[in-house]
Formats: sequence, C-alpha cells, structure tokens
Amino acid sequence: MSSPATPTTPALEGRSKTQYAYETLKQRIVDGWYGPGTRLVFDRIARDLGVSAVPVREAVRRLEAEGWVVFERNVGAQVAGVDPDQYRHAMHTLALLEGHAMATARLTPAALSRAATLNERMRATLAAFDPLGFTRLNREFHLLLCGGCPNPHLRDLVTREWNLLDVLRRSTFALVPGRARESVEEHDELLRLLRTGAPAAEVEAFARQHKLNTVSAVVSAK
Repeated sequence: MSSPATPTTPALEGRSKTQYAYETLKQRIVDGWYGPGTRLVFDRIARDLGVSAVPVREAVRRLEAEGWVVFERNVGAQVAGVDPDQYRHAMHTLALLEGHAMATARLTPAALSRAATLNERMRATLAAFDPLGFTRLNREFHLLLCGGCPNPHLRDLVTREWNLLDVLRRSTFALVPGRARESVEEHDELLRLLRTGAPAAEVEAFARQHKLNTVSAVVSAK
C-alpha cells in the first residue's frame, strides 16, 4: 500500500493537545503514512506536531488500547501489524451480519441511487487504482445499504465490525487489487436484486457470498 505524499495533520483549533495528537496519529495510520511496524518516536512526533511529548505519549496509549499500536520490549511503540486470523474472523462475521441486514433493509429509491453513484465512483478509480480511496467508498456503499435495516442493534454490530477492520488496516484491495473490479461488478448485481425486489433469501445469500469472495481472494494471494 502506497503512502500519501504528505502526512495528514488536522488543525489544533478547539481541541486538547492530547486529542489533537490522537486524531492526527490515527489518521496517519489509516492513510498509510505510518504503516504496520513503523516506530512511533514520541519526541520526533511532538516536534512535528508542535506539542510536548506528554500529549503524544497519552495519545499513543489510547491508540494502544484501541489496537492501533503495540509496545514491544526494547523497541517501544510501533504501529500494529495486520492479524490474518482477526481479519478473517471479522470478514466472516460481516458476511453474516451484512447478508441479513441487506435482506431486511427498507431502502428508498434515493438510497439505491446514492449506492449506485458510489459504485460508479469506485469503478472510475480502477484505471488509476487507489486502494485506500476505493476502500473508503466501499465502506460507505456497504454501510448505506445496511443502514436501511430496521434493526438498530444489527446496524450497530455492522458498524462495529467495520471499525474493527479499520484497526486491521483496511488494506484488502492493496493486497488483491484485481478483486476491486470483481467487487464493483458484484455490487451491480446486488443493486439489481434490491431494485427488483428479489426474495430476501436470495439477497442475503448473494450479499454474504460477496463478502466471502473477498476473503477467498486475500487467502489465495498469500
């Protein structure tokens, strides 16, 4: 996965220095500027952000609690690597949750139109492929379709699993860029099923298999 040309540094305005450091470091990890295994040197980061080392240390401790950072003896703080088992378990869980959520969703024509627009934007990125940008759009697409589910607990579970994938670096399409084109085509079919009022069981099975196809692609690539 390629890193952005410059790191993301949000403005400090209206936030504590610890919150500022936390949000900046987290965004840089998500953007790929700090990749898995990158050492986080407090003094260097503090100088970069224009704060003392104390808020940086507190921010890194918070990121550690959330799974973004690990501490290794004689090395210090570093960005956590991707755990293949956690990734697989999260994706299998999402396959089940999203399948049911989409099958029971009550989606307006406007929501389906928005989903189609997102999928076209994903298709447009394929020529000059940006894995992180594609993944952000993919997340928005899936959460939009699941957002029509009338069960708030199920919607919350879907969002929580997507947040876990954030921690696991969301680099799927960087590992298997060829899967992106297949995914867009499967989105087309999923939208067709939803628009035409296909039986819930058919929508659920297709949505579930769509997610599992990505897992299979990642496993086969290793």
